[in-house]
Amino acid sequence: MTFVDLSHTIEDGMVTYPGLPAPRISTYLSFEASRASYGPRTEFQIGRIDLVANTGTYVDAPAHRFAGAPDLAGLPLERLADLPICLVRPSLGPDERAIGPEAFAGLELAGRAVLIQTGWDRHWRTDSYLWGNPFLTGPAAETLVSAGAALIGIDSLNVDDTRDPARPAHTAILRAGIPLVEHLCRLDALPPSGGSFFAVPVKVQGMATFPVRAFAIVRE
Repeated sequence: MTFVDLSHTIEDGMVTYPGLPAPRISTYLSFEASRASYGPRTEFQIGRIDLVANTGTYVDAPAHRFAGAPDLAGLPLERLADLPICLVRPSLGPDERAIGPEAFAGLELAGRAVLIQTGWDRHWRTDSYLWGNPFLTGPAAETLVSAGAALIGIDSLNVDDTRDPARPAHTAILRAGIPLVEHLCRLDALPPSGGSFFAVPVKVQGMATFPVRAFAIVRE
């Protein structure tokens, strides 16, 4: 089997989404400082990170959109791990951004991680990444919900058009209890069919979004 890493590396000072603070990575306990607490030639390092939940590649739980809905601790593992993949490569022209329901016509979507490859990840860590991203229309999101998708992921800044404050794709997907993974990358490394998807966050009660190490296993 082949492991395919589909997540961005979180780095000190990087910007994931315009207006959100960058993560700060530092050392809480250094090797040098730890030596006083352990035996000879024994030392440890403890790191520290300060970040907002929407950093890097992350998963949204329903509580991200709806107060009182399941949070990270309430996400069932069967909706996050070992999911069969449906890889979708929409045909978008140079000036097209909206992905409509026709992109999913005739595909097997039920019980699958529907991963939408737009190629937007090629702009990661540039100003171009932060504006004008490809997105799902409201009807497209409703199509995926009606078809029974287990998880939806996209390699773009946002599953919605950021100019639309109603956020119809987030609303439809999270209202249905479907986990949503944004800022994926390297979907071009996946085969057209086959493979299993994993995107498991830490089990934090009271939080609705958190970074994940998203990856696929392709069995040959």
